[in-house]
Amino acid sequence: MDARSHWDNIYTTKAPDAVSWYRPHLETSLEFIKKVAPLRSASIIDVGGGESTLVDDLLANGYSNLSVLDVSPTAIDVTKKRLGQTAETVHWIVGDITNADLSPDAYDLWHDRAVFHFLKTTDERAAYVRQVANAVRSGGYVLVSTFGPEGPTKCSGLEVVRYDGESLHAEFGAHFRLLENLRELHETPFGTTQQFLYCLCRVE
Repeated sequence: MDARSHWDNIYTTKAPDAVSWYRPHLETSLEFIKKVAPLRSASIIDVGGGESTLVDDLLANGYSNLSVLDVSPTAIDVTKKRLGQTAETVHWIVGDITNADLSPDAYDLWHDRAVFHFLKTTDERAAYVRQVANAVRSGGYVLVSTFGPEGPTKCSGLEVVRYDGESLHAEFGAHFRLLENLRELHETPFGTTQQFLYCLCRVE
C-alpha cells in the first residue's frame, strides 16, 4: 500500500480524535509560530496538516497567508468542511512532501508535526530537506516535531525514526541554525503518553 492509500484508509476509518497524535489544539506549535512569525501576513505552510486544528487556530489569530499540505485528500477534505467558507482563504496542497511541487522562497515558516519521523531512508530525508531549503526564504524558520528518544517506535502501523535535538538538527545541517529544542509529553486520546521533540531552526 502506498503512502496516500495508507493515510486515506486511516482518515476514512478513524474519527479525528481517535488517532494517537490528536490534540484539540497544538498549543506548543502555535506559541512557537507566534514568537518567530509575529506578522500576520507571514507565509506559513503546515506540512502533514491533515485534520489538525492548527490552521483553524492560525486563522483565528489573524494569520492570512496559509498553506496546508497532506498526502491524504481525505484528510484535507475533512478540514475544508470543518472550516466552511473560510477554507477558501487557505492554499491546499495534496502531495508527498518529498516530491511535491513547491515554489522557491515561498514561505517564512515551515511547520511539521509528525511527518519527518516517518521518513525511514536517507534518500527520503534528504529529499525532504531539499524541499525545505528550496521553499523557505533565507531568514525564515523551520519548526519540526518528531517522536523523541523515548517516544513510540511505531505509529499507525508504520515504523518511525526517533530523534533528540542534536540528531534531528544533524539531518538538516549547517544551513539551518538550531535556535531551540524541547521535549513534550503528549497525552493521547487513549490515556497514554508519547514523547515529542520540537526543533526550531532558522534558515541561514
